[in-house]
Amino acid sequence: MPKPNDHWKILPHGPLTQLAQNLYTVTGQLRMPLGETTRRMTVVRLSDNRLAIYSAIALNDSEMTKLEALGKPTYLIVPSDIHRLDAKPWRDRYPDLMVLAPPGSRHKVSEVVPVNATDVDLGDPRVRLVAVPGTRDQEFAMLVDTETGKTLIVNDLIFNLPVIPGIAGLGLRWLGFGPGAPAMPKLVMMKLIDDKSAVRTQLEDWAKLADLERVLVSHGAPIENPRHALLKLAGALA
Repeated sequence: MPKPNDHWKILPHGPLTQLAQNLYTVTGQLRMPLGETTRRMTVVRLSDNRLAIYSAIALNDSEMTKLEALGKPTYLIVPSDIHRLDAKPWRDRYPDLMVLAPPGSRHKVSEVVPVNATDVDLGDPRVRLVAVPGTRDQEFAMLVDTETGKTLIVNDLIFNLPVIPGIAGLGLRWLGFGPGAPAMPKLVMMKLIDDKSAVRTQLEDWAKLADLERVLVSHGAPIENPRHALLKLAGALA
């Protein structure tokens, strides 16, 4: 992964896009050894016009103006120690931000930005932040109730990369990154997962949510057929 930024460094990204009354997202581009990959920031609008920023991306001025019009950035959620790239610039820009990191990632995240807490009530019954079972407490997931259903937000637990041609695509397939379908990459699983049974149970529990509308992943497109995808991934852990 690239070295964490110490200043507001704008990399290529798209517009701030509304998915629901209280849910927004931005996708950006990030250069990696096997080529460019997508990365995603999710913004949850909490009660009292507070904002929770999950996996922050430094945006250009016009998109930051749109974001600030939604409410006050209140929580900076660093969902794992790999996703620290823009954490410090965000905290520098908004010194009152409460920085949250999973318990198992707190030490490494703290090397870049002070962590205020590893467990907090966001003060909105529509939004739940949890450390994913079976991941050594290294990954945060969020479940957000919207006017149309539930959205699950995960970080590196699940990738949903597009089809990638050429040698880069072959390399990613060999490493288990897909691409072209939701996947739990081998390299990520080796670092992240210490209890496959616990992860499998969590995936199955999420799949049982009757009104689950989508899964947002940090790398790749939203998963719009979430129940099928979650059960298939759970089955691969059997």
